[in-house]
Amino acid sequence: MSSLKKATVMVVDDDMDVLTAVRLLLRPEVKEIITEKNPELLLSVLEKKQVDLLFLDMNYKSAVNTGNEGIFWLQKIKKAYPNLPVVMITAYADIDLAVKSLKLGATDFMVKPWQNDRLLESIKSIYKNSSSHRNIDEQKFSDNKLIGVSAAMQDVFYKLEKIAPTDANILILGENGTGKDLIAEAIHQKSLRSKQVYIKVDVGALTESLFESELFGYKKGAFTDAREDRTGRFAEANNGTLFLDEIGNITLAQQSRLLTVLQNRYIIPLGSNQKTDLNIRLICATNLPLNVLGDERKFRKDLIYRINTVEINVPPLRERFGDIPLLAMHFAKIYGEKYGKSNIEFSKEAMLKLEQYHFPGNVRELQYAVERAVIMNETNQIEVHEIIFSPIEHNSDRVEDKMETNLVLMERNAILKAIERHGGNISKAAKDLGITRAALYRKLSKYEI
Repeated sequence: MSSLKKATVMVVDDDMDVLTAVRLLLRPEVKEIITEKNPELLLSVLEKKQVDLLFLDMNYKSAVNTGNEGIFWLQKIKKAYPNLPVVMITAYADIDLAVKSLKLGATDFMVKPWQNDRLLESIKSIYKNSSSHRNIDEQKFSDNKLIGVSAAMQDVFYKLEKIAPTDANILILGENGTGKDLIAEAIHQKSLRSKQVYIKVDVGALTESLFESELFGYKKGAFTDAREDRTGRFAEANNGTLFLDEIGNITLAQQSRLLTVLQNRYIIPLGSNQKTDLNIRLICATNLPLNVLGDERKFRKDLIYRINTVEINVPPLRERFGDIPLLAMHFAKIYGEKYGKSNIEFSKEAMLKLEQYHFPGNVRELQYAVERAVIMNETNQIEVHEIIFSPIEHNSDRVEDKMETNLVLMERNAILKAIERHGGNISKAAKDLGITRAALYRKLSKYEI
């Protein structure tokens, strides 16, 4: 039996003859074949169907067959479904266009008319090679509350799958509110130590006097208030995972002590001369960028190398294109259940307001905004006036930054509406906007549309 028997293939082409030919060819070979003439409907189909391979025509509705419409829809698809294999099809063997589509994420490029045997072999090869990525895409780490279909988060998920089963020390980098603690939990849950203990310590909040006793423990009588033995966090985490959050905030003296323990792989509690051997998986996190940590006046480079066998950069929410609606609905469900309000939804205007906001507080700010909206909502639909962003984050923004951001969002939205209004036809959209096609393409690239 062919491996394609489990595959669902979708073909989008405005030529009915092509759709009929592909349907007749693939129907005996695949689980399901979906055909669609209108590219504007393909995203709604992908939302409802688990598609394994997509064939996408390059030209629609345009008098000039440049392939630009196909490129436009390819970029839309790769933003929403970065791991979905997309094969571009066209009647014109344009090598430059082929290279462009491949650079933008297309898996392959085929010219009409094709040879059926070659088409089938290509589909089998692509389907086989994409199966390992599909598992990650389907999971989305929902069991660990990690949600995202954006290319940025799919990169994080892929890296997690690779490194979690190892014992490598991990350094998680990212702005406040991006979910570094959830990434650390996911690494532990996917690791070989998942059945063992997971200990989290906010080392940035520990004073000099508490640092050693909290991490390494102490014996009764080691100091004035030591009335009984205390096991430190390192010993508690033995055979499991230890997560040290805000590692970038500890002093040079604390760094030196920590480095010694990591090099020796044992601890000696205060007031004791007995060694306790360590067998831990170490994960650290900081909101400081790596180049700031590299300043030896603030952080020891030898410690960075010790804790950073592999690093994971958690993207800010403003770079996670397509994830805001998913996260908003996730939080709406959670807080709807918490506050006794079922089936909470967002109006189009409310969701647009969320998508246009730059979220300096990242996922944490989105979470609080949705919770407030759910609490104040009196119906099952959250309206635009119920979306209120944190004044704490607003106060940290400069007025100039806000004005610039608003202008960028206005221009980006005007471009998106023009393109959607004209069904992806770039020439008509440019004319509608009063700019040249070349200028529109520059703006599409600038705004990553």
